[in-house]
Amino acid sequence: MIKCVLIDDESNSLEMMEWLLKTYCPEVKIEAMCNSAEKGLEAIHLHRPDVVFLDIEMPHMNGFDMLEQFDKLFFDVVFCTAYDQFAIKAFKYSALNYLLKPVDPDDLKETISRLQEKRSSPSPDQIKLLLENIRQTPKQTVQRIALTTNDGMIFVSTGDIIYCEAESNYTNIVLSTGKKIMVSKVLKDIDEALSGPDFFRVHNSFLININRIKKFVRGEGGYVIMDDGTTVSISRSRRQEFMELFSRF
Repeated sequence: MIKCVLIDDESNSLEMMEWLLKTYCPEVKIEAMCNSAEKGLEAIHLHRPDVVFLDIEMPHMNGFDMLEQFDKLFFDVVFCTAYDQFAIKAFKYSALNYLLKPVDPDDLKETISRLQEKRSSPSPDQIKLLLENIRQTPKQTVQRIALTTNDGMIFVSTGDIIYCEAESNYTNIVLSTGKKIMVSKVLKDIDEALSGPDFFRVHNSFLININRIKKFVRGEGGYVIMDDGTTVSISRSRRQEFMELFSRF
């Protein structure tokens, strides 16, 4: 049995990794789930895990800063990152384990298999090299998102999303294929996951992909017509910001 600790400041990412490990890697036992590097340090000293699944970008103390608290690592590290493909080269070059968010089940199983075959804690030089390389690569917007449904999990290209609509404590995500996916997340969580220049919260109930706007109408308070013909009103409080964004087209 492989003992692990999960460290990520995003609750969605923690829950997703927990589900993936329990579903696809029963040989892995989750000792603790931590939403900060500080709590992660405590959990690592308490549980002495074989492997730590570690997010890089966290407030107050990031993943690299946390690892620097150890004179020598007694556990393996799997970095869980949303960095783009250019930065992934840095991980490969540093010979460190990584998983690209949203985590693919096959990639996770392959990583666990690799850890079982050869367990070796990363050296300080590997971490240093990764940090040097990662600083030289720009970060881009998220290209894929994992959506958890009652049936399991669906991987969706963000460019295929036309809009997301709030429905009580759920969110309906409408794709360019015409498919509608209901997820048990509030729109705020989806907004945070899709944060970037391509998505805009036009009002409390709608998050739209600005690349999927078919027409903008100034009259009647202002509204947009999306690729699928859906009409979405723009709230008064967000109209000015939207106009500034829309002016670049």
